[in-house]
Amino acid sequence: MAQPPAKRSKPGEIDKFLARGRQLARRDGEHAARLIFAIDATASRQPTWDRACKLQGEMFLTTHSLGGLCVQLCYYRGINELRASKWLLDEQALLRQMSAVRCEGGYTQIERMLGHALREHRANPVRALVFIGDANEENPDQLCGRAGECGLQGLPLFMFQEGRDPAVESTFRSMARLSGGAYAHFDHNSPGQLAALLGAVARYAAAGKQALLDYGNSSASGVKLLLDQLK
Repeated sequence: MAQPPAKRSKPGEIDKFLARGRQLARRDGEHAARLIFAIDATASRQPTWDRACKLQGEMFLTTHSLGGLCVQLCYYRGINELRASKWLLDEQALLRQMSAVRCEGGYTQIERMLGHALREHRANPVRALVFIGDANEENPDQLCGRAGECGLQGLPLFMFQEGRDPAVESTFRSMARLSGGAYAHFDHNSPGQLAALLGAVARYAAAGKQALLDYGNSSASGVKLLLDQLK
């Protein structure tokens, strides 16, 4: 016997359902920990940018059981271009944003990036900023002063350096220490190390040092080095 036709939803019921879905999504975003994912996108960085595109999902994956993560992509490139995305709640949204970016020649804009991060933090607290870069063309004292301001405001910086430039390492280490964050080095031959570092910072942002401690006990040595530096 043929089944009677299903009852059709009234026009207003569909609108209410969609509005309810948007409301729940906003609520999830409000409770998720906020993390700024900042990357140097000047010309030499394209290979690392491409690797970061593939690895960024690690940040979301490791925080699913900890209340989730809300990430803002921030990058600089060219002569005077600093951009920041909307706050994103999943790896596919972040991947779409990153896949549309191409690195361009220019100078570092780390201090300007930190100024943006502090404004975001004052508007709605950000748990951490993770930065990936290999160069610095700015005044180290000014950068350290800005990093100290981040520390006073409760915004730790996780500075991840690709390469071994000793002057860059000295500045990045000082910035991490002054902000209450941590420094780590990685190279292009160790994508697993960068993935572990991103996952570690995500866990720290989502649930604090204890979550990072639990993760570090079964993870890469680079993650353990982060733990040793955190206050």
